[in-house]
Amino acid sequence: MEHIRTPKVENVRLVDRMSSKKAALGTLYLTATHVIFVENVPDARKETWILHSQISTIEKQATAATGCPLLIRCKNFQIIQLIIPQERDCHDVYISLTRLARPVKYEELYCFSFNPKLDKEEREQGWMQIDLSEEYKRMGLPNDYWQLSDVNRDYKVCDSYPTELYVPKSATAHIIIGSSKFRSRRRFPALSYYYKDNHASICRSSQPLSGFSARCLEDEQMLQAIRKANPGSDFIYVVDTRPKLNAMANRAAGKGYENEDNYSNIKFQFIGIENIHVMRNSLQKMLEVCELKSPSMSDFLWGLENSGWLRHIKAIMDAGIFIAKAVSEEGASVLVHCSDGWDRTAQVCSVASLLLDPHYRTLKGFMVLIEKDWISFGHKFNHRYGNLDGDPKEISPVIDQFIECVWQLMEQFPCAFEFNERFLIHIQHHIYSCQFGNFLCNSQKERRELNIQERTYSLWAHLLKNRADYLNPLFRVDHSQNQGCLHLPAAPCNSMYKFWSGMYNRFEKGMQPRQSITDYLMAVKEESQQLEEELEALEERLEKIQKVQLNHTTVKSNKQSEPSKHSGFSTTDNSTANTPQDYSGNVKSFPSRSPSQGDEDSALILTQDNLKSSDPDLSVNSDQESGVEDLSCRSPSGGERAPSEDSGKDRDSDEAVFLTA
Repeated sequence: MEHIRTPKVENVRLVDRMSSKKAALGTLYLTATHVIFVENVPDARKETWILHSQISTIEKQATAATGCPLLIRCKNFQIIQLIIPQERDCHDVYISLTRLARPVKYEELYCFSFNPKLDKEEREQGWMQIDLSEEYKRMGLPNDYWQLSDVNRDYKVCDSYPTELYVPKSATAHIIIGSSKFRSRRRFPALSYYYKDNHASICRSSQPLSGFSARCLEDEQMLQAIRKANPGSDFIYVVDTRPKLNAMANRAAGKGYENEDNYSNIKFQFIGIENIHVMRNSLQKMLEVCELKSPSMSDFLWGLENSGWLRHIKAIMDAGIFIAKAVSEEGASVLVHCSDGWDRTAQVCSVASLLLDPHYRTLKGFMVLIEKDWISFGHKFNHRYGNLDGDPKEISPVIDQFIECVWQLMEQFPCAFEFNERFLIHIQHHIYSCQFGNFLCNSQKERRELNIQERTYSLWAHLLKNRADYLNPLFRVDHSQNQGCLHLPAAPCNSMYKFWSGMYNRFEKGMQPRQSITDYLMAVKEESQQLEEELEALEERLEKIQKVQLNHTTVKSNKQSEPSKHSGFSTTDNSTANTPQDYSGNVKSFPSRSPSQGDEDSALILTQDNLKSSDPDLSVNSDQESGVEDLSCRSPSGGERAPSEDSGKDRDSDEAVFLTA
């Protein structure tokens, strides 16, 4: 709070950049964790909440007659434009947010103050939801070829690797340590994924310190150990994910790539994925296209092509496809590396694993994949996503690209994934939000030193608790798409990569469809479930009526007196409500209703009330997906949305979808 110069500014206007609507007038609040804008509406106080950790850039624009504009760009691709009446207030807000958005120590991050009202035991259980030891057991490890090594106990060999790693059985501690000394950052070859069907494996490392002529006997023995751990193949692929020119340039600095003359039985392959700086610039160019107010189709397509973003996505996908085919079709093991083995290597290994194993295409399996190939193997979350104030040249959308690769696969295989688009968007949001402790620091060692699991909460527990919000209605375990490997079509026209408007334009309500197909299907599924529950209740009611009538018939046959005098039931009165005659012959098919009957239940309205979101920080997303013109959002601490139900007023006819039951 000491960094907040002005905690409250009145008569601030929030501009909707994508529409001609009049700017909303309200009050701006600065708290220790959020920027909050509350509209001055008599009947409803619509609120917009922005986490400080989500703020990417703050731009103070030239003062105009209407006030001082402040443009806030967020890491989740939301853009907020505020008009502050007084220049002094604008300057104070600018200085405050500049400091609040760039904390200098981990303890300033939101996860250390976030309290979802869970006790200690619930927090501990949340962190136990994902167990990597169980994942390796699922792969069939340890076995005759692979063993769990404790050579990195206490991080004494490589401080960015986890303490428990699987290595070939024939790789002794001497070989591993010798190999680590010959690899950048001492990141020696270790197992990422084991394909138990044919004993092929995907291993990962950093680049060798080979220079122009240096060699290391232990490193050569390490690669031979990986080859011997796969009895079905007499060679291994070594995949360098960098462009060849980049790898050759590194040789001048004493690094480089494996020389096939020194390493026997390897096949070397360059892939050509660009470095973090190229990716950062590419994303910036694409976002500039997204910010165009009314672009023509040609301008948009030209800008998207000029950014090169989809070409980079394709390069990552091609690398994953190559590795998956090598493992599943050729039965060959693969060693993957880039420069240091924590960016492109993580992308490629996880995409290949996703293509090979249906388990990673389930909701919990996908969490395991991220935990294994990104969190455990030392992806630099702090540097790449700007959790703390640091070098802006280290920031790059590495895991964003992986998440988009998953979405591109979901578009081509809609029945193969248990989770939906919202699941991916929520994960991307929380990588930057710092609301949970999963994506903090650059290594397992740093997280343990900070006692992350004792001091913060796990995102995985939160997502699993609300798993119903993230299920794909098209997913079926027995579908052909979910059996074994995913094989992408060979023809280019069948594997076109799309612009992901649901991610990059999800806060721009005027730029995307009124209703996403997935949300439509989810609402239909929910309505079907309600009808099934109603049918079940009617069947129970019918059964009770039948029992009552059966008892009445029994009493009638046993009594000699007249039924009209002694019985409370009449079997001849067809006007009695809820008798079996009302339902006979039509129990299994629910009685149809016509919209003309005026029954309020005869239509399913897909609005923001139907499309619930389990994540308060992202509640605005469900508003946009349903086409509701509302900038409101709830507190990320789990509080209720501020009363803003008037957003349903003055709604265009195409902003709601009706399904007659």
